[in-house]
Amino acid sequence: MQWIETTEGLEALYGEVASAAISKVARRMTPLYRKWIMQSRLCMLSTVGADGTDGSPRGDDGPVVAELDPGTLAMPDWRGNNRLDTLRNIVTDGRVSLMFLVPGSNNVVRVNGTARLTDDAALRRRFEHKGRLPATVIVIAIAEIYVQCARALMRAQTWSAEGAPDDLPTVGQILDEMTDGVEGGAAYDAAWPARAAETLW
Repeated sequence: MQWIETTEGLEALYGEVASAAISKVARRMTPLYRKWIMQSRLCMLSTVGADGTDGSPRGDDGPVVAELDPGTLAMPDWRGNNRLDTLRNIVTDGRVSLMFLVPGSNNVVRVNGTARLTDDAALRRRFEHKGRLPATVIVIAIAEIYVQCARALMRAQTWSAEGAPDDLPTVGQILDEMTDGVEGGAAYDAAWPARAAETLW
């Protein structure tokens, strides 16, 4: 196996950067980037920390983030599994990347920046939903925003699929595989719909 170990060696394998790839970058929210991001209910959040990297899907029933000002976004941390991988990384190393998706669009809007975590009561109240508040809010300082071309989602036919394959493993089946059945995967799968309905927020 031959490894590429220098940026010069890497760049030699590719052509020139397309001018549009540079000119599409903004350093803060613009009217059209704002319109796009506010249509997104699904975001992939990537972080890095002393123990490694983490990627986490974030979803909501409205915009997945709120704009505090043109250079700052806020994302509520709704209920999850309490592993805190993403949040722990943010506390120790604030670098973040976000990928905003909108069903039906093959484009992706990306945001890179730095984040901090707060339990500020007023900011948490801003995200109140059905009487519940997020435990914390992720506040993101934008370094750059840019749109990703549609090729990846087009190749994957992301939005044209008719549903998950019938033989796709369930979470319960994966738990059984990882614990030799100790976690009770069938019971987990059976209880999940009701539990999800009660704990989305």
